[in-house]
Amino acid sequence: MSSPSLPVDSPAPGAWEELVTTALLGTDRRTLPGCPPGQEAPVALLDLAAVETVRRRAGLRPARAAERPQPAPEEPRPALPPAAARRLALLLADRPGTGSGRRGSAPDLMELLPQWLAAANERGFAPPPQALPALLDAARGRTDLRPAALTFAGPRAMWLARLNPDWRFALRTAPGGGAAAPPLEDPAQVERLWQEGLFAERVALLAAIRAREPSAARELLATTWGTERAEDRLMFLDSLRTGLGPEDEPFLEQALGDRSRNVRATAAELLSALPGSALAARMAVRAGACVAVDHTGDAPTLTVEAPHECDAAMERDGVVAKAPPGRGERSWWFGQLVEAARLGTWPGRLGGRTPEEIVTLPVADDWQGELHAAWCRAAVRQGDAEWARALLGSPAAPEAGGPGAVSLAERAKLLATLDTGERAEWVAGFIETHGLSEAFQLLGVCAVPWGGPLGRAVVDALNIARDAGSYPWSFSGVMGLAERCLDPSEAGRLDGLLAIPDEPEDASPGATGYWAESFQRLVTTLRLRATMIAELEGSEAVRT
Repeated sequence: MSSPSLPVDSPAPGAWEELVTTALLGTDRRTLPGCPPGQEAPVALLDLAAVETVRRRAGLRPARAAERPQPAPEEPRPALPPAAARRLALLLADRPGTGSGRRGSAPDLMELLPQWLAAANERGFAPPPQALPALLDAARGRTDLRPAALTFAGPRAMWLARLNPDWRFALRTAPGGGAAAPPLEDPAQVERLWQEGLFAERVALLAAIRAREPSAARELLATTWGTERAEDRLMFLDSLRTGLGPEDEPFLEQALGDRSRNVRATAAELLSALPGSALAARMAVRAGACVAVDHTGDAPTLTVEAPHECDAAMERDGVVAKAPPGRGERSWWFGQLVEAARLGTWPGRLGGRTPEEIVTLPVADDWQGELHAAWCRAAVRQGDAEWARALLGSPAAPEAGGPGAVSLAERAKLLATLDTGERAEWVAGFIETHGLSEAFQLLGVCAVPWGGPLGRAVVDALNIARDAGSYPWSFSGVMGLAERCLDPSEAGRLDGLLAIPDEPEDASPGATGYWAESFQRLVTTLRLRATMIAELEGSEAVRT
């Protein structure tokens, strides 16, 4: 089949775009000059496109050579032991399955990666260079991995992130966009980055300086505070949470007069976390005027008279005047006052009673929930372990939430104010009394690994649930936590759980097999975790 003769003149401007448009519309609807419609038109169009392609390539002027990238930075940290490097490759190669959701008895390697990274960072190892792409890909897909993964990846990951747009998240996540914070001894470098850097770089710089020298960070922020945007002031102010102390009070008091409501609220929150601040004292006076002890009845009772208005001084101190939908204004204002008041003032205002005695007093007119919930928030904000213990109450109490904890999330926050040993002991007592059905959030605030009473309480509760014929799927979350958090040394003690018991008549179909798989996976995972640690310690004679 012969093709029509092609014009040899130089192409008209926009010829390539014309060819693309004709190809998209089709030669039945549009033809080019010199290409009559018909059966020959598609072939003619392709011939023209071929000629134009040659012209475009032949006429392409070579561009200026790109600048060579800088060499990757040196890695001063020691390399991983060979067995640990192989383990990292296996962990990074694992991907979540796409099956029916039943996991079987094999460990979930991706869930072990965070622990492996934490252990490697504790020992100061550097990753193999060939593992960096997979490590960055894993961190891109899971934000919870990023801090540990980028710490482990080190400066070479930042070098790679500047070359691949898919990994640019690392530049936003790492302090200073992957660059080390300027030394405080060189104020010119610090000032230059603070004045000229991108917003993310400035936030990272302020956070890095705050962690090393809190006063220097606050003074740096003060130099540009009046010219910053409101949303930027909010982010910068939030960095003062690190190392918050009495010397920050004058700056925060000034921020109470900020134009932005969010900035004022954050400044008030930070001031109320300082027990000796003037704001906390002002709030204590306001809150104390609302609560009194009534001795006229058979037993002392707390009475509450909530504020009747939210005046300008209260708003300046961070009280939000507009209540959320469905919430009464007076109770809303009252809760904010109590939350921000110094907890240390209540014993003196309520007859010298201890926090434990105060929270056991009855509260008139259904104000107990509001009052105790506000005390809970205050205890968390101020990190007051004595009040947290009083509000939590005994873990074995019939009211599982204690006197003042009105939700599982609030109990978990109160527990976080206790030291790790006391926290684990309280949660273990809660599980022994109430089982695991409400313990998931509480377990999440316990230090890892779970050892001693807490680990035994969790395993015993799982065993009791299995023997009772409970639905095993209801405990999958706790079982997953146990795989990651139980002390690996407990693996040998769990061998007795691997036997498959007789299935009770009232058990759900397949429950016994699911429990057996779950316990097998638990034991296997604990042994694998022990192996991972041994590999990082450099022992090649480990069980794989």
